[in-house]
Amino acid sequence: MTWWRKLKTNRLAQLGAMLLIVLYLAALGAGFVAPYSPYEAQLNGSLLPPTQIYWRDADTGRFFPHVYPTTQGPVDLVTGDRELVVDRSQPSPIRLLHRNEAGQLKLFDTAGPGRLNLLGTDEQARDQFSRLVHGSRVSLSVGLIGIAISFPLGMIVGGLAGYFGGAVDAVLMRLVEVMMTIPGIYLLVALAAVLPPGISSTQRFLLIVLITSLIGWAGLARVIRGQVLSIKEQDFVQASRVMGGQPLYIITRHILPQTATYGIIAATLAIPGFILAEAVLSFIGLGIQQPDASWGNMLSLATNASILVLQPWLVWPPAILIVVTSLAFNLLGDGLRDALDPRTLKQ
Repeated sequence: MTWWRKLKTNRLAQLGAMLLIVLYLAALGAGFVAPYSPYEAQLNGSLLPPTQIYWRDADTGRFFPHVYPTTQGPVDLVTGDRELVVDRSQPSPIRLLHRNEAGQLKLFDTAGPGRLNLLGTDEQARDQFSRLVHGSRVSLSVGLIGIAISFPLGMIVGGLAGYFGGAVDAVLMRLVEVMMTIPGIYLLVALAAVLPPGISSTQRFLLIVLITSLIGWAGLARVIRGQVLSIKEQDFVQASRVMGGQPLYIITRHILPQTATYGIIAATLAIPGFILAEAVLSFIGLGIQQPDASWGNMLSLATNASILVLQPWLVWPPAILIVVTSLAFNLLGDGLRDALDPRTLKQ
């Protein structure tokens, strides 16, 4: 296929696709990739820095990747600081593809009392890397579920408006214009703020997806309507109408498939918007609630100035992943737009 050959020559689109594949595979296999439970607290282990890895045995010098049990010591009454207490009497070897005490297969962990906290621990002494991996399930699925709801709705409304025209077009486009005038983020904040305080994170997640989907279809419907106005005058549509094809059949079988190219590109470019909406809501405390993890509520630690300055490893990883995911979707969307452009497919 010509478009596939063109996509394979776009290095940036390939980079975006590879990044997304890695991120979504990690999210699907979070129980395997994350070494610890995202809810498990370590004894005296709050706000630990990333664990230092020792690569050789201190006595023999042989290659022996290991860590030592590390805890927070007592507070210095003069400076207010807490020094790390490292127990060097219990080296804990790092294992790959290792089954832990619960019989779970892990990509990596340790075979002793020492913990391998790649990104340190948070205020509740939970492994930050494990929470980051498990939080990706929420943050990455928001976009896919949101697109699965909003884009069929936008394509159907746009298809009906463009095909029937007249009063149907006028009513549907007025509805679209009303939806487009609603400031999305303010609506999300207002609706999230009035949610019952006792609802679970799962229910809150579904409500966020539903809200973002219902305000995200209007722009697509308007563009699809314009395309349908042109497509419905094509000979193959007129032939189907003459042969007795029903309007709904003609729209779904002949017209909307002709807009699929734009739909795929627009969906790819719109997913970051859903991810950012969830991140913003969770960042301000109206999205996914603790102890459940998402990139947004992990990023909310940035509101604590002391953590932002003294423990930056808690803030930068979720921020970087949000940026990288949005960039990857945009690179892939731009590549698909260039590859599926009908003006270049004929060349």
